[in-house]
Amino acid sequence: MKVNVIGGEMNSHEIDEYIKYVGKKYSGRQIKQLDITIDGDFVDLKCSFKDTDFQHAYRSADYLVNSMEKLNNAKQAEFSEKECHGI
Repeated sequence: MKVNVIGGEMNSHEIDEYIKYVGKKYSGRQIKQLDITIDGDFVDLKCSFKDTDFQHAYRSADYLVNSMEKLNNAKQAEFSEKECHGI
């Protein structure tokens, strides 16, 4: 991952903490580049991702999830029993 610090200087520990933060926030996605813009006491984070292709989404009870692991056992069983239709 390429990291750019813009508008000031930041030590490696701070950079590592921001990398951990975006890693947790965007779990399951590969971050290609992280731009950290320092503006006084504030920091703006901008991420570019490697996986720009469409990711499969599962609709469950009127909300979307990108991973079956986020669903409870009953919903996982329900999805596994559904018949897939061709497009």
